[in-house]
Parts: sequence; C-alpha cells; structure tokens
Amino acid sequence: MTKSDTSPKELTNGDFTEAAKPFELFREWFEDAAASELNDPNALALATVDPDGLPNVRMVLLKDFDERGFVFYTNFESAKGRELLSAGKAAMCFHWKSLRRQVRIRGPIVQVSDEEADEYYQSRARGSRIGAWASKQSRPLESRFALEKEVAKFTAKFAIGEIPRPAHWSGMRLVPTSIEFWHDRPFRLHDRVVFTRGSDGEDWSKERLYP
Repeated sequence: MTKSDTSPKELTNGDFTEAAKPFELFREWFEDAAASELNDPNALALATVDPDGLPNVRMVLLKDFDERGFVFYTNFESAKGRELLSAGKAAMCFHWKSLRRQVRIRGPIVQVSDEEADEYYQSRARGSRIGAWASKQSRPLESRFALEKEVAKFTAKFAIGEIPRPAHWSGMRLVPTSIEFWHDRPFRLHDRVVFTRGSDGEDWSKERLYP
C-alpha cells in the first residue's frame, strides 16, 4: 500500500453522523492540527474577487474563531482589503497536510468591532504594530530602502508609549454559510461532508458528497 492510501487518523461514517455542529468539528480538527502541523496550523488560503470578477488568493493567518465566524486581519487599503470591502464575501481553505484534511468555508464578510481589533492589535509585537503603519500594502514599492525609511519614521514617531491602531487596519470575520470537511481516504475515495445554511442564525443542514 502506498503512502497516499493510508491516513494517520481515519474517520468513519459515524464520526460525521455524530458531528451535528460544524464549529465543534472544526475546533476538534483545529486542535489536531495545532498538535500535528510543523508550521502555522492557523494558515489558510483566502480567496477574494476583484471588480472584474477575477479571483485572487493568498495565505493569511486565522486569529480567532467562534460561532460568529472566522477572523483575520488586514490593511483595508490593500488589494485584499479593497476586494473584501467591495464584494462583501470570501472563501477560505485550510489544508493540514500532516493530517490529510482540508476545510473549505464560504460566506459573507463583516468587519470586527473596534474594541476587538484594538485588543488584538495591542497583543502584536511592537515591530508588527509599526509595520501596520509603515507598509502601504499591495502598492508599488521603489526599493527595500524606502520601506525601511518608513519603518524608521514611525519607530521615531511612536518611540514612547502605546502605538495606536491605524484606522485603515482592522479585522474581518467570515460568517460562514457553507463549511465543507474533507478527509483523505484510500484510492481517492475521500470523505466529504458539507454543512450549509441560508444565513447567520439559521440551522445547519448536512450532507455527504461524492469524492
């Protein structure tokens, strides 16, 4: 049997049948990934779409999740930020290679509260807070030296005391209407179960999909 025909932690039909709540199943898988993944178990591919309908995808880090949704942070003036604010919806994909699992999530995007954003921002390393001011994310940069000059400028400006959160930097919460769980199984006969709902607050429905 080849490596692709085995799984480190196989799931059964009963596992999915018992998982009536997708957030509880996600938490279980996320905890497994935290124990198993070598780097950044909270890394995810975030897909957005530009005004012409052309998709964009990039890796970001999940910073919080609960039954309200999945939170990440960004500069609203970046390509990612502009597309999120314009389209108001996005998709995520977590891939945990060590577990041979992935989770796909789709839904509308809402901005987190200022209080929530401020709390997370102040928890970041000081250099990262400076970076949020110094980086004109996604826009042309003439040289590395120009970026370092901006870092030096804001380091001097905020030399003493707390560094306030820039108004253009905050968090986004993806409020899922679809969460699909995928697990590798032998001979490409993978397990796929998708939870869907019409909108936030509605009950979830669940169905198994062909691999």
